[in-house]
Amino acid sequence: MQKQNIAVLLTCHNRKNKTLDCLSSLFRATIPTEYLIDVFLTDDGSTDGTGDAVEEQFPQVRVIRGDGTLFWAGGMRLAWETALQRKLYDAYLLINDDVELYPDFFLNLLKAENYSLAETGKKGIYSGATINEKTGSVTYGGSRVKDNKFLLRMQMLEPQEEPQQCEMTNANVLWVSKEVVNEIGIFDKRFTHGIADYDYSLQANKYKIPVLLAPNVCGICPDDHGKNWRDSHYSLKERISYLKSPKGLAYEEYMYYIRKHFPMFLPYSFAMLWTKTLFPFIWDRFKK
Repeated sequence: MQKQNIAVLLTCHNRKNKTLDCLSSLFRATIPTEYLIDVFLTDDGSTDGTGDAVEEQFPQVRVIRGDGTLFWAGGMRLAWETALQRKLYDAYLLINDDVELYPDFFLNLLKAENYSLAETGKKGIYSGATINEKTGSVTYGGSRVKDNKFLLRMQMLEPQEEPQQCEMTNANVLWVSKEVVNEIGIFDKRFTHGIADYDYSLQANKYKIPVLLAPNVCGICPDDHGKNWRDSHYSLKERISYLKSPKGLAYEEYMYYIRKHFPMFLPYSFAMLWTKTLFPFIWDRFKK
């Protein structure tokens, strides 16, 4: 088989131990000899020495320095753009730096690739599911959109022995074939932190690109999102700041995302975000 060159892309900020553990699990994984990996890591202004530690322990990793303003999507774009300059890679493997990869994760992604080629004749996007180490519940992976004309919800898929078609993917473990990049590019620059991976997989669906959840579990990753609104203990000013923050509700970016993919839910989304912000006690009660 002809050699395949894979660019592995990560970004990090001030969680040195997790980043090092993630890279350790990557280099311990089973990767067939015909696949050659190059690792690109954006260190977005870490002050805990993450970048230096990576360069010391993993000199084969290309560390790209950010200024601390890139956030997750921006950091991943910078790593991706740096890899693209080489015009070398057959696929791009996006990994969150808090994932502990299972030894067979790469093989599971290749199974998704083979399935995609056999079923559609095309290469695509393949997400690897992660679980909570303590509970075994799925934390990230692939989802299907459940639209009942009134509410928009996502149904997280449980990984099976065979790949499954999905509409939305997390990029905690995400394989993107070069054919996909050639057709739709990389992450939309409108997204600063989150949403970029959802947007990307939905865009791929519009172009009839295969989007699959890979078989089996690919690693461990805690769900660190928590409650996505500020309750009444916060001042109105603080709640509005959270509404607009890239690491909060990212109001403008989220509305752009809804307008782009689910325009019928624009009024609902507007009302939902402002209800969370202005009347959080209603949201607390509704969620309970």
